[in-house]
Formats: sequence, C-alpha cells, structure tokens
Amino acid sequence: MEILSGRTLLRPRDPAASHAFYGQTLGLAVHREFGPPDSPSRVYFCGNGLLEVAGHATPRDDSGAPPISLWFQVRDVVAEYNRLRNLGVTLLREPKTEPWGLQEAWIADPDGVEIVLVQIPIDHPLRQDQRPIESLQWD
Repeated sequence: MEILSGRTLLRPRDPAASHAFYGQTLGLAVHREFGPPDSPSRVYFCGNGLLEVAGHATPRDDSGAPPISLWFQVRDVVAEYNRLRNLGVTLLREPKTEPWGLQEAWIADPDGVEIVLVQIPIDHPLRQDQRPIESLQWD
C-alpha cells in the first residue's frame, strides 16, 4: 500500500483534558482545527507525524482494542479496500463519502486497532492552501 500521509487518531474520554494535555502541557503546535467552536477537534504537529484528538471515546467491546485509530491517506480508497478484502483483512466499513467530503473506508489490524483509509478529493480544502493570499510572502 502506498501511504501518502498518516496520523494517529485519539478518541479521548475527556476531550478538554486531552487538548489541555497535548496543547498546553506538552506544548504541541496546532496543525488544524475543525468542528464546533465550543468543542473543536484538533490535529497537532507531532515530530514528523500528526496526532488528531477528535470526538469522544466510545464503549468498546471485549476485544480490548485501544481507543486509538490510524489514519492513512491513500490514492484510491476503493481499490485499496478491495485489495485488502481479497487478502482477508478485517473490514469494518465500506468506502463512502463522509459529510466532511473525505472518502473513507475502515479496516482493523489483528489486534482490533481501527485503520481509516482516506482519499482526499481533488476539490477538497485539505488539498488547498488555506492562508489568505496577502499573508504569503513572494520575494
């Protein structure tokens, strides 16, 4: 599988406490913020990787899988999903376009860790520089 980018997703029990820990205590810089202003999700820079703290922890079954997920951007989510299905990988959710515009499919590793396969459409804001043009320096 060719992974274009990746990140770790953490679904905390207490999002405010997790944001305080990662953003203030550890001092991780924010890569991007999204969601409702009163309870935003944040993606933090984490060395040469990214840590996304989003949503809330959900009750787990008896698998003991940790409340984390891996986020892998791929070129073609449908092709990867089909390839992995043919290899006998545990499939959690078929590819679909989410309300936020990303095409996602979910699989699991042998320990039950969720892996989100993501394709970012050409016209999605994640593919575009969000800074206002006047803030760019062209020397």
